[in-house]
Amino acid sequence: MVNSAADQDESLRRPAGIHSVRLGDTKVSFVPDGAIQGRPSAWLPETTDEFWAAHPEYLDASGHLVASLGGLLVERGDRALLIDTGFGPHTLPADPGTPNGAMRGGALLDNLAALGRSPEQVEAVAFSHLHPDHLGWAAHPAQGGDRPVFAHAEYLVAEEEWARRALLEAEGTPKEAIAALAPHVRTVADGQEIFPGVQVRITGGHTPGHAEFIITGGGTRLIAFGDSMHSPIQVDHPEWSCVYDHDPARSAGHRRRLVAELEEPDTIGFGIHFADVVFGQVRRDGHGPAWRPLDTRDDAGDNR
Repeated sequence: MVNSAADQDESLRRPAGIHSVRLGDTKVSFVPDGAIQGRPSAWLPETTDEFWAAHPEYLDASGHLVASLGGLLVERGDRALLIDTGFGPHTLPADPGTPNGAMRGGALLDNLAALGRSPEQVEAVAFSHLHPDHLGWAAHPAQGGDRPVFAHAEYLVAEEEWARRALLEAEGTPKEAIAALAPHVRTVADGQEIFPGVQVRITGGHTPGHAEFIITGGGTRLIAFGDSMHSPIQVDHPEWSCVYDHDPARSAGHRRRLVAELEEPDTIGFGIHFADVVFGQVRRDGHGPAWRPLDTRDDAGDNR
């Protein structure tokens, strides 16, 4: 676990560096790409300014929630799967007309290299959903050509997510990004194993076909829950849905079940947007927030 309350507070206010956990023969690593700021009462509309004033530990110096951007690398022997590919080499300034502060990507390939992998060594890219901050690099051409960065990978997308991609385009996913994915997409179904020890679970809520990934090994289960939660505060308040949830009621219902599941023995959670506390466990023992980060800084370095 993170060593102290002060350490955890600091971790909540910065984007994540490289973190890794071992599940038997499987290594799972967060691959940072960048970060996005969220205006807290806009990202979580059921909260109030008074609530956030009472919980400054979640906010950076400018008063924003900090969310990490990146992907999850799953390695087993020589094989590698990447779940989500960050925002890509883009930067957006804060926009008062949206719930967002500043947003930046671009570090994923360097951090993948720091973990000893090149894009050519990734056999498949799986997507939790098709929002721009999750498909960035997969829709970006490799330098010096028009081939995709992950040229040797299949793109695995939940059947319902792909079938309703026009809705996602209408809600802001660029048509050009969807078109870039299309030649490489293979759709997957609920319960399907897509890599040794990695199973798809379709949850909906955030998007029509939003997917989580259950990764098992060494007697431990890791739930990579994508955008089912955007902030660790939602572990304590699963009723609070994000402004970007397609179906807030469905999202909240699933989140309650997810939090209960994360309390079970030998279970770890992975929250891709959870600031610098991306891996953790849920513990309701009266000693602070229920999300208890794991101390998982990778030897590859602190690549915040």
